[in-house]
Formats: sequence, C-alpha cells, structure tokens
Amino acid sequence: MQVLSSLLCEFKLSLSTGRVAQAVAVDDRAGLQDAIAALGFQGSRPVLVIVGGAGNLEPDDYACLENLFEESLAPLAEELGMVVVDGGTDIGVMQLMGRARAKLGATFPLVGVMPFEKARIPQNPNPRSKALEPNHTHFILVPGSEWGDESPWIAGVATALSGKSPSATILLNGGNASIVDVRASIADGRPVVVIAGTGRLADELATAIRHPEGRVRPELSPVIETGLRSVGFALFDLSKSKTQFQVGLRQHMLSRQSLALAKA
Repeated sequence: MQVLSSLLCEFKLSLSTGRVAQAVAVDDRAGLQDAIAALGFQGSRPVLVIVGGAGNLEPDDYACLENLFEESLAPLAEELGMVVVDGGTDIGVMQLMGRARAKLGATFPLVGVMPFEKARIPQNPNPRSKALEPNHTHFILVPGSEWGDESPWIAGVATALSGKSPSATILLNGGNASIVDVRASIADGRPVVVIAGTGRLADELATAIRHPEGRVRPELSPVIETGLRSVGFALFDLSKSKTQFQVGLRQHMLSRQSLALAKA
C-alpha cells in the first residue's frame, strides 16, 4: 500500500477472477479529487450510477434484471464510453453489472465505492466484511462501518468523474438503504431514472410519481418532492421492450450532454 497523503492510500487488489483492480482508500472528501486522479481518470466522462437491490432480490427479479444488464445497461455504457459507479460488492445489482460487463467483454471502467470496514481485503481484518465483485476495474474505499455510509460518497465520486459530462442514477428494485442513495444523487444534482417493474422501492417510487394524489410513507415523501422540484425523475417500465428502454436512456444521456455543451 502506497501512502500518497494523510488522506489517501493507493494499492492493488487481486480479485477472484485473477484480475487486479486499482484501489484507493480516502479519509476525507477533500481527498476525493486526488483519489480520482490516482486511479488514472482524467478529464470528464459520462457517468452512470447503479443503485438498488442488494441482498433481497427474489430469484425471478434477479433473472429479469440479468437480461436488462446484459442486453441494455452494459452495452449502452460501452457504446457511450461511460464510467459506471456502484457499491462494488458481489451481490445484487452490483454483481449483475460486473457479470454483464465480463460477459460482454466490455472495456468501460466499473468503479465500486464502499466503506473500508465492509470490504473483504487483506488490509481489513473485519470478519463481517463482504466480498468485492471481481469484475470491477477500480475501487474507492471510504470511511464508515455501516451500509449506507458510502451513499454520499458514491454521489460525490460520480460528480467528480462526470464534471461537465452528463450523468444519471439508475434505480432498480432497492430497499430503505436505496432511499439514501436516491437522496444523495438528488442532492448532487443528478437525475434519477426509476425502472418500474423491478420491485420494491423502484415500483413504490414510480407509483408515487405517477399518482401524486396517493399516500406516500413519510420517509419517501420529501425525497420525491425534492427530486421533482430540482433534477427530476425519469420513469422507464421494464414491461416495455428492452429496445425502447435502451433508446430512451440513450436519448436521455445524449440530451443532457447537448445541454451541458450548450452551457459550456
């Protein structure tokens, strides 16, 4: 492990696939830009943030999402030269993205952001740590000992990577922890794309946005109100064709890129 500053350490991680990923550990948000640079990222690139279901995906939901990642999300990330950012563990939507990238033979960077104390790495003796998804290319390990501590960091990493390029957060399935992810993306000015039909939080949000007259649980209401008032939500329905979904998401990203260039 190479200590680059009091806020930043850089090291390599040998993964179960035999690959070696670049990793940095940061102690403070002040070191985030240095962490991005230490991983070799320069300039700005479009960014896709993946949040949602981790350990509570039903087998049918997992199979359905597997097709979505392999046929739409990973190919689109490759086509548009995106950097994909997620939680980095070998479970749920993070596992799905890693496996889809590997199956496609894609080259887009896949960056996992997770609490240092939750990462199963040689430098961390915590027996309750979780395995890293082995197809990720980069990891940023951040302060925190609980799941959810990484949420504002995921949003911050995506903002630092995207710069003036477009970015979006994709919500698929998800539970209470994903509310924190959605809130963090909105706070960073990033629109949230809700994939209806994937279950749990995503379906709950989609229903609430489509039917504002309905009742919404107290912890979700301010997230919806803030999102609609600021960056907005985009809704896609999984029951529609995957081609429609991919075309719609591509147009969403490209339109935001055009807007960013117009403001430059």
